[in-house]
Amino acid sequence: MIGRISGTLLEKNPPQLLVDCGGVGYEIDVPMSTFYNLPAMGEKVVLLTHMAVREDAHLLYGFGTAEERNVFKQLIKISGVGARTALSILSGMSVADLSQAITLQEAGRLTRIPGIGKKTAERLLLELKGKLGADLGAVSGAMQHDATSDVLNALIALGYSDKEAMLALKQVPAGTGVSEGIKLALKALSKA
Repeated sequence: MIGRISGTLLEKNPPQLLVDCGGVGYEIDVPMSTFYNLPAMGEKVVLLTHMAVREDAHLLYGFGTAEERNVFKQLIKISGVGARTALSILSGMSVADLSQAITLQEAGRLTRIPGIGKKTAERLLLELKGKLGADLGAVSGAMQHDATSDVLNALIALGYSDKEAMLALKQVPAGTGVSEGIKLALKALSKA
């Protein structure tokens, strides 16, 4: 398998590139997030790749970051999601946005991507939950310290969904202690 390509960028025809590596030109499909960060033609480019071998073709997909490649690999494992759809998802939203949408179970954000309908979005949310969902402590800037993540874990342990817990935490002022934070979050949840 080809895991990395380093060479001279010869052509850019979205979403495909032509990269010369020692006299051999590789056609590589990339998401638009990678495409926008490419150097000028004639300059050196380094891409992490995923090679797909099919009966009728050997296809190479390139990514600017290991994070994008890992998400691509997770996406193509899902039934009904092929490489083109995975590239479309990565072109339509950043890895961080996708992780947040999975964590908060927001199908609406996924259906805004061309080619992703309601059923596919729901399948993505179901299949990727726990595999790709953002670290709950990183979803919001207010959740950077331990007390907030303790409050979040307590709410989830009490049976609230990730989304409900996250919404309740928005009602808790930053710097609040764990016990007081739990009280405030439960109060916010009881009003909802």
